[in-house]
This record gives sequence, structure tokens and C-alpha cells, in this order.
Amino acid sequence: MSGMGIEGNDVTHALAGLIQSSAWMIRVLATVRDTQIPDAWVGAGVLRDLVWGERYGSGFSPEQVRDVDVAYYDPGDLGRANDHQTTARLHERWPQVPWEARNQAAVHTWYPRRFGGGPVEPLTSIADAVATWPETATAVAVRLSADGEVEVCAPLGLTDLLDGVWRRNPRRASLQTSLDRLARHQPHHRWPGVTVIPPA
Repeated sequence: MSGMGIEGNDVTHALAGLIQSSAWMIRVLATVRDTQIPDAWVGAGVLRDLVWGERYGSGFSPEQVRDVDVAYYDPGDLGRANDHQTTARLHERWPQVPWEARNQAAVHTWYPRRFGGGPVEPLTSIADAVATWPETATAVAVRLSADGEVEVCAPLGLTDLLDGVWRRNPRRASLQTSLDRLARHQPHHRWPGVTVIPPA
């Protein structure tokens, strides 16, 4: 078990244990690995749904997952067609999963147009990308190694994910974006045991 983050093995083992307890999640990670997408990781909402469903809600239900975010890093092809083709490759392998692949090397080419604001700097790696994701609890990604080991990328740590804390990550998400996400996701209703820190 390996990690890219700021915390020790205990929390990494706790997260890996939750992942390994879900045959569906292990199959998701194996599908991404076997599709051979450049530097591909699974993270954000689907990981939060698994952890918080099991720890703070009524359990994890794969059929309720809105999308499976696959973050990959391919600086050689920044076109949006790359995302569509990569998503299609995943759908071919497992059509029932709501895959959404995004090349993190290309985020700067569309981010201001989608979310407003001025130009943003290109992301330099998967860890750099994950560190910009909108909540600290969702700024986590995982992948499966060739020998079945769960690898964790958590540049902001795993505490909020495992402790059930919804907290704004201010690095890139605006205050309004954070408020909109809080209203849309309703974390205190979906996971009654979660602590919500209002965006500020």
C-alpha cells in the first residue's frame, strides 16, 4: 500500500480497507488500470460516496453514483476529443458505469470558460490537479497497481475524507462555486453523520 500525501500509514490503510471491501470499487479501479490510460486515477465524488456512505450514511450503493471521475495526465494531447475517446474506451469495457475521464494536463484550456475568472496555470501532475479539487474530502484519488495494491494520492491529506468533514478547498473553487456545490449535494441529508463547515 503506497501513498502520495501528508499522512501516515494508518489512515491510508483505513481508506484502502474501505475500498477493498467493495467489489464494485475494486472492479472500477481494475478497469481503469487495464484500459492503460496515461497516469490514470479514480477519485473525487465516487470515493467520497463510498467512504461517507459506509461511515456516515446508510451504506454505499453503486447504482446511486452520479459519475466516476477518472483523472489522467496526458500532456501530449490536450484536445477535448482525448477526454471523449478515453471515456468511450472505459464505457466499452464496462458500459453500466457513468465514466467521466478528464485530462488534468488540459484543464487550463477550458477551466476559465466553464467556471469564470481569469486564466489558470497548467497543472503539472496528478497530485497538483487533485490538490485543486473543490472540497478537501474529495481531493483524493486512488488507483490499483499491477499487483493489486491500492495506491493513494492525497496531497491535502485524508483526515476530512475519513472523519466526514465537508470543507471548501479554496485553491481554485470560488466561494460561489462552493456554495452552489453545497446546495446541490446536500451532504448533511445524504450522510447524516457528516460535519459541514459552511464555505467562507
